[in-house]
This record gives sequence, structure tokens and C-alpha cells, in this order.
Amino acid sequence: MPAIPLGGGPIAKQETNINRAIRARELRVVDDEGNQLGILSLFDALAVAESRGLDLVEVSPTAVPPVCRIMDYGKYKYQLSKRAAEAKKKVAKVELKEVKMRPKTEDHDFQFKVKNARRFLEEGNKVKVTVMFRGREVTHPEFGTKLLERTIEDVKDIGVVESKPVMFGRFMTMVLGPVKK
Repeated sequence: MPAIPLGGGPIAKQETNINRAIRARELRVVDDEGNQLGILSLFDALAVAESRGLDLVEVSPTAVPPVCRIMDYGKYKYQLSKRAAEAKKKVAKVELKEVKMRPKTEDHDFQFKVKNARRFLEEGNKVKVTVMFRGREVTHPEFGTKLLERTIEDVKDIGVVESKPVMFGRFMTMVLGPVKK
């Protein structure tokens, strides 16, 4: 016996009733040009839709009587999918990029890492800056803090600190986010 998911599963979409799947006896019908045809029986509405070579689609099933529209259902579904794809394209995707350093990172390498962090922030992504400690370096976390503060100073015009520097074992991390415009 399969397990029944308790919440968190996909939301069931209510399918639109078309043609013979419509169960109401009387319908308020709108034709393909947007003109009201009035209240018709299901049989008459289907006859009108078939005479035009189109489908009868239940637009508002909760209305009394339900509202149906005469349209090309395949074309309608295609336009909906296109609109959904277009809306999905416009959604900003923010990624978390990471820049790793060591407490003894030299100045040139540090500038290179900051340049990458600036580029990530300009692209609209968040940046996780990590300082990795090896061996006895972990006894001097102030070097890592100093490095992270220097990073904050170098990107303060385009980035803000979203989470302050925190030490996790041998790693000190902080997260920078782009400045809201």
C-alpha cells in the first residue's frame, strides 16, 4: 500500500472542464469574439461550439449559471504556457557564490579575490566569503577578522553585509549581498 504524503506534496491543479466534461445543464455562453450568447442549455452550447469548429470551455464553474466560452482550447493552453514561461524568465535568480581565502593571503591574491566578489555582487548574486585556517592559524582568528573587514571596506559601495563574520571550526564566514537600488 503506497504511503500518502502529508502536506508538502505538489498542489493539485483544478483542470478546466471542456465540451462533454461540463456537468451543468444551463450555461451562460460567451462566443469566440466576446459577445454574450445568453443562457443556453449544454446541448445547444455544444452545438454552437461544434458548428464553429471550436471547444466549449468552462471559464467560471462557480458562477450561477456557470460561464462557458467558445474558443480553441489547444491555442488557449499554448498561450497560457507561453505566458508562464515568460513570467518565469523575468524572475531574478540569486545565487550564492563563494570566495575562499587564507589568513596569509598576499595582497595581489586578495585583490583578485575581491575583484571576483565585486563581479558577483554586480551580477546581483550573494557572496559567501570564507577564510580557511590551517594548523596553528586557528589560534589567531583576528587575522581572519581583519581580512574580512578589509573585504567589507573594498566592496562597501556595491555590497552590504547580510551575515556578520562567524567562526565555524576552522572556517570563518560571512555573507555579502548586493546593495538594493
